[in-house]
Amino acid sequence: MAPRRHSALLAKLVVDEPGRPQIILGELRRVILDGAVPPGTAIPVREVAELFDVSHIPVREALKILLGEGLVAHEQHSGYTVARLTATELREMYLVRQALEEASLAAAVCCATPSDRALLVETHAALEQAIRDDDPVAYHRRSRRFHLALTRPSRMFRLLHLLESAWNVTEPVQSMVHVSRTDRVRLHTDHALMLDAFLAADVQRLTALAQQHHVRLESALATLPTDTGLFAPPDDISFAH
Repeated sequence: MAPRRHSALLAKLVVDEPGRPQIILGELRRVILDGAVPPGTAIPVREVAELFDVSHIPVREALKILLGEGLVAHEQHSGYTVARLTATELREMYLVRQALEEASLAAAVCCATPSDRALLVETHAALEQAIRDDDPVAYHRRSRRFHLALTRPSRMFRLLHLLESAWNVTEPVQSMVHVSRTDRVRLHTDHALMLDAFLAADVQRLTALAQQHHVRLESALATLPTDTGLFAPPDDISFAH
């Protein structure tokens, strides 16, 4: 019998109803997107199947979907792992996010309802609280909510789906957890200005601020450590498998 592989991911999975294969995909995706386990973490098929009290088949089917979403990598001899990006790939995905976000901002401002604006104010307040608490994990999660609250009023549903998919690919890295507090404060200054421009319906200023924000993001990403296992080596192409 092959030796069991231990994985930090197993301890993070929640199984409220064993024997229900349809919940496996959502639970694996939740753990990965929450940043509960670092990139490169093993996902042992047999142990996951045993945990959920199902056969290997639904586990492999869920992993194939996550592979297509860019959240999981697979190597023939080492099995499935939480996907790792190279530092270059991470910056490229941020550029994709920037382009998609900027493409939706004008429509978002024009189409925003009072409830959309109220939600944006609410998400910004939560982000502000994360800064006051010096809570990088909360800041990372709430930053995503703020940016999506900026774009969702556009009602450009296909574009928004692409934006969320691009954001998901970068989530295992948990970028904002690893940048300095100084960088988080600077980025939050941009968020406050972007909120003001959105509420004033000043599309030109909002677009300029978004571009400035992404330049600052790129500078912050350049400070992330590349020798701690957070990133894949430049010649690692497992992400594309």
